[in-house]
Amino acid sequence: MKKTYLEGGKICTAHGVKGILKIEHLCDSPKVLSCAKRVFFLERDGSYSEHKVISASVSGAFVLMGIEGVDSREAAIAMRGKMLYLHRDDVPLSDGAMFIADMIGLPVFHYESGAPLGEICDVSDIGARRIYTVKYDGREVMIPDVPQFIKEISEAEGMKVLPIPGLFDNDEV
Repeated sequence: MKKTYLEGGKICTAHGVKGILKIEHLCDSPKVLSCAKRVFFLERDGSYSEHKVISASVSGAFVLMGIEGVDSREAAIAMRGKMLYLHRDDVPLSDGAMFIADMIGLPVFHYESGAPLGEICDVSDIGARRIYTVKYDGREVMIPDVPQFIKEISEAEGMKVLPIPGLFDNDEV
């Protein structure tokens, strides 16, 4: 089941004295978060509360955001460490692209043989390269997002890879 609310950023601290939040974005770029018109917070009861974005701008790798109800430095500092969520419908997605949250759990298959190789359990951006972690036979295998290894990826078909020999400890795969 697809998540309705996606992690958009983590509040680092206050910026200035008027309640502006300094946020570490978790999107492909800070611009995605800075364009949000509303954000959500996970409440203790498991529900999500909606808050209107009053202002937002990109500052280096961070987003500076003013939200409704946070109007002092103290209020902003009290939110330090909180995760900020975006509604899935509010985030534009280009054709053929997928949210990372939707990749978790996708089955992974050998491109040529069709043999099952596990499922994606994590997606990380390390430096300039995305790394897919695949849970396989009780362990985790990391596969870089390069065309030599990743041949296809889709929600309907899962991920099809052409691993280097020995990566999955089985020459028959």
